[in-house]
Amino acid sequence: MANKKITIEATIHAPIGRVWELWTKPEHIMKWNNASEDWHTPAATNDVREGGKFDFRMEAKDGTAGFDFEGVYDEVATEDWLAYTISDGRKVEVSFEDEGDGDTHITETFEIENENSEEMQRQGWQAILDSFKGYAEGAFNGSKS
Repeated sequence: MANKKITIEATIHAPIGRVWELWTKPEHIMKWNNASEDWHTPAATNDVREGGKFDFRMEAKDGTAGFDFEGVYDEVATEDWLAYTISDGRKVEVSFEDEGDGDTHITETFEIENENSEEMQRQGWQAILDSFKGYAEGAFNGSKS
């Protein structure tokens, strides 16, 4: 039986090329990859190609907790699609859709894990996507680099 999946979405007010760059480059990932202000990503590596590996170190800013979010890319279509397998075997798919007028719609679907409630997982992943949205829109408007 396939694992249950959750889908989250956001529309980013920035062109798809810029959204892709901010989503995939480690120097940007470290600035947006957190679900709350008390967490951060102090290190990130990202080899965005089929078979390429990624590793984002996520930590509480007070040092009380941390983990490596890592995996391998299964499919990559630049500015269009990412599919990857997290180190625990769960699958994730991310699509990027150019909506015209400089907007990009991101749809992210992930298999749930059994440790946390579905709602907690939905909220956590959505919070990270919302953090990306804020960062990407700020970067596009020139307030962040």
